[in-house]
Parts: sequence; C-alpha cells; structure tokens
Amino acid sequence: MKLIAGVDIGNSTTEVCIGSVGEDGSFHFLSSASRITTGTKGTLPNVHGIKAALMEAMDRIRQPLEALDLVRLNEAAPVIGDTAMETITETIITESSMIGHNPSTPAGAGEAAGYLIHLENIWKGKPGVPYIAVAANKFSYEEVAARLNQHIPELDIRGLILQADEAVLVENRLNRQIPIIDEVRHIERVPEEKLAAIEVALPGTGIRMLSNPYGIATLLGLDAEETKAVTPIAKSLIGKRSAVVIRTPNGNIRENVLPAGEINFHGTQEIRVNIDTGADTIMDSLQKAGEIRDIDGQQDTNVGNMLNRIKKSMTDVAAEADHEARITDILAVDTMAPVEISGSLAGETCMEKAVGIAAMVKTKHLPMQKIAERLEQELHIKAVVAGVEAVMAALGSLTTPGTRLPLAILDMGGGSTDAAVLEADGGVRTTHQAGAGELVTMLIQTELGLGSRTTAEQIKKYPMGKVESLFHMRLENGSMQFFEESIDPRYYGHVVLLAPGEMLKVEEDIPMEKILEVRREAKRKVFVRNAIRALERVAPDHDLRKIPNVVLVGGSAEDFEIPEMLTEALAEYRIVCGRGNIRGTEGPRNAVATGLLMSYLSSR
Repeated sequence: MKLIAGVDIGNSTTEVCIGSVGEDGSFHFLSSASRITTGTKGTLPNVHGIKAALMEAMDRIRQPLEALDLVRLNEAAPVIGDTAMETITETIITESSMIGHNPSTPAGAGEAAGYLIHLENIWKGKPGVPYIAVAANKFSYEEVAARLNQHIPELDIRGLILQADEAVLVENRLNRQIPIIDEVRHIERVPEEKLAAIEVALPGTGIRMLSNPYGIATLLGLDAEETKAVTPIAKSLIGKRSAVVIRTPNGNIRENVLPAGEINFHGTQEIRVNIDTGADTIMDSLQKAGEIRDIDGQQDTNVGNMLNRIKKSMTDVAAEADHEARITDILAVDTMAPVEISGSLAGETCMEKAVGIAAMVKTKHLPMQKIAERLEQELHIKAVVAGVEAVMAALGSLTTPGTRLPLAILDMGGGSTDAAVLEADGGVRTTHQAGAGELVTMLIQTELGLGSRTTAEQIKKYPMGKVESLFHMRLENGSMQFFEESIDPRYYGHVVLLAPGEMLKVEEDIPMEKILEVRREAKRKVFVRNAIRALERVAPDHDLRKIPNVVLVGGSAEDFEIPEMLTEALAEYRIVCGRGNIRGTEGPRNAVATGLLMSYLSSR
C-alpha cells in the first residue's frame, strides 16, 4: 500500500489530502488538513506551511510523515493585489488648512468665523474684532469658562476650540452660547491671528457650511480661484458633526499628484487604456487584447509604478531578474480610496475614485518545481508538480454527491478564481484568473479607511450587529436578537462582528449600514464579475447558457453570502449553482488536493 498526498497551495491557505493506493489498485481517502499559507504563493517559504499541513493530516491517521510515498503539488501562478489611483488633478491649496474634526461631544450649534487667539493671550484681544478662542488642556474647564466670561463683555468671541473633552462642561458655564469644538489633539499646531471658520451641527445632523466650498468661501471671504482650491477640504468634511477650517498664508501649501497613467496590454493586439476611463473600459480592453503575453504601465505614473512594484515583489521572492516576471491577467474594479488633504493638520482625508487591481504574475521558471525540490530535500519524499489547478478542482468536485459529467466548476480562493468545464467525452477547458477573496479584503479596507487588514478580513467573513442595549442587538438584516445575560459593556453602542462563539468589536466609528454596503458591493464587484468572466471563457462557444450547472468550491465558497450572490446572478443564464461538498464530508474546501489524488489514479 502507498500513501499519497495531494497539496493545494493557495494564496491564503494550504490544503492537504491523504489517500492510500493498494496493490490491487483500490483507493481510499484517509484524511485532510488545512493551514495558512506561509509566504507568497508559489515561493519557497510555502514549504513551512506545507510541512505543517502534511504533519497534521498524517497525525490524524496516526502515521509518521516519513510514511508518505509521494507528494503531488498543484501548479498555479501567484496573484498580488494593489490599488491604482485615478488621476487627481494637481491641487494648489493656497489659503486653507484644517484641524481635527468630528469629535463625539461638541457643544453649541451653528457656525462662526473669526481670528484665532490662544486663551493665555486673550487679554491682547481688540474690541470689534471677531475671535475664535483656542484653549489647551493645561486649562481646566472652569478656568476656560471664567476667562471667557471675563472678556465676553468687551471682546467679540464667536467660537471656541478645546484640546480637552470638555465642550459641554464649558458651555454650561458660559454667559453666552457659542459653538465649541473639543478633542483637538494637535492644539499646538493651531496658528494664532489667522482667520478661521468653525461649525457645529445639531445632534443627528452633519455640518452644512464647511462641507460646502461656497460655504467656506462665505465664511472666509474667498474668491473663485481660492474656492476651487478648498474643494478637497469641503469634500473631506461631508457627514462630519463639527469642523474647523483655517486660512493660512498664500502659497503655503502646494501638492503635486502623480498622474494615474495608462495600462499597456501586450497580447494578440497591443492596446493602451488610461486608468481614468475606469474598470469597465480596462476589462473590455483586456478582452480585446486577446491572448496576453504581459501587462505593464506607463513609466512614472501611478499605475506604472504599481505594476512594477507587483512584478518586483514577485521577482524578489522568486530570485529572478525583473524582465523574467510577466503579468498575464488582471482584474480591475472601481473603488474609492482615502486621499490625505493638502493643508490638513490632523491627517484628514477625502474619498477619491480609484481602481483596485489584482494581478497574476508568472515567472520564467516554474515556481512550484522549486518547492517540490525543496520538499524532497527536507522530507526525503518524492514530490512532483502534478496538474493544472482548475482541472484538479474539477476532478475533486466530482466527489460531491449528486454531480456528474458534464460539469462546470468555479474555484474561488484568496488570490484567483479558476473555472473549468469537464465534458462527458473527457474534454477539458480551463481558465486561471486574477482576483478573489484578498482583493475583496483590500477593497473593504480601502473604502472604509481601516487601519487593520485583519479587521477588513473579519468584516468580509462575518455578519454584523449593533449592540443597542446590554440585552439586545440589532442585526444587519434588521431583526433583533435578545440575550438573557447582559452583553459585555465594552460592546455597548458599537458595531460587532458575529464570529463563531464570540463577538468582535469594530473599533472604528462607522455606521453598520455603511459597512454592509461596502462589504456587499466589494463581493459583487470581485466575485460576480470574475465568475461571469471565467465561465464565459470556458463555456461552449463562450455562451453561458450552454453551461447547465456550476459547482462552487474553494475557501470563498464557504462565505455566508457569496454563493447566494452568484446563484442570483447566474439564474439570469438559467445556470444552477451551489456549494460543493468534496468527498461528501469537506464542504467546498479541499477540491484541488482531492483532485490531485484522483489524477494520480488515472495516470497510473
């Protein structure tokens, strides 16, 4: 009896399947295991994760690793994702900058304009000049209120900026109501004697004047050119509860933005397309280019630098010269990305159109072959590269109860989406395309402005709720869930992700509805579009209506909403699709690893 291992190295996970082959040709599946992929897919650091997965699978059948007779690896290209910004025209912000905004506890309501004056210098103020006072946290709220009340009779004090979280406390002690903004951390960066505009919105509403370039112009007395220059600032303040805009000296800030540039498709046809035209035009151009040899970008542009960076990241790990790395497929999707505003004093950003790109990189030398050689050296077990990923996934999918030839599969992983059609006569058509779960994670992180990729990944994977009391939460579908025991007070008022057996708090103050919209749209843009693109490539005569059914496999097929999205989208073409259940036990996972064992039997 021989023990054979099938190993599927994915962008996110490495999966293993162990089977036995008897001398009489009998075959039995014995065990499986999964581990997080170590390093970039298709590179030598993968070996560590492979060994860990193999050891786990062999432990389950109580066999040492040395008992393995053969390891069969999948062949696939790595996929790397990045974001290419669309052109943001050169911005010259001549007379404005801003400080921290949107604190949770502003006080008062309305807008005001005046010259900035620090509290310790308020005695220098002149009657008849409008002022906005600035108070560092070295002053208590009682001191701030007392000093302002002392000078309010003779000075025109129209607003207040506080460093401490004490706006309401100060407001309750003032003799005159004024808009107050607190929680301004970088109070030392607020310049004195500059004209500033301040606005606090009514509870439950957003500011109106400072989120409007003409409103800023009204309060600060800007001309047409200056108003045009402050448009990015106004955009960044949309939806905020409060804000401050400060007029700084002419020519103080100048920003040069790298142009987006053009993508060059080197295929059956040579085609150039500008990033500005958007993802739809980019993908249409990719299709028109035919068989792709390589993809690169215009030099000294955003997209050119991005594609060069992607190639370099692959050549670095593969130890190859730059010219030996080629990009053979991309998936481009429209998105929004936060761009820091010139003139901001606290890292403020506004959302600008961007294009998210996942690129499939191939190198001259077979990357999987190097991994096979390293495994042989370290484990003293024969290792071979055994088959095309999509074909192996299709073979593995045939172990799903209720399937038969002809069969179409979609293998949706972390980096790529593979499709294959197996005909009853043994014919196979396959495609291997860039773009899957990792691109979705990147879009979620970018569009929500998350500091942590882990949080973005969790948002992608789990449904949400908002804790509205210590005994109930509102779920993302609108229903209520009640609890007999109180919820941890740390979660009160926060959006939480409902992971198995635990709640994960979203630290960022983002409405649940916004997170839901971004998450679903990211999945539609990546998975629905890529699924249709992949199936069109492998369908008879490229006609989707000639595919009767599709089996969904891969890690992303386990997602709680992607299969339903695909079912809905493919119903238009009268295609029946559903999650696979590999070997009747594994669900949609382990298809490629299982297929590698099945292909061994057919090759004997």
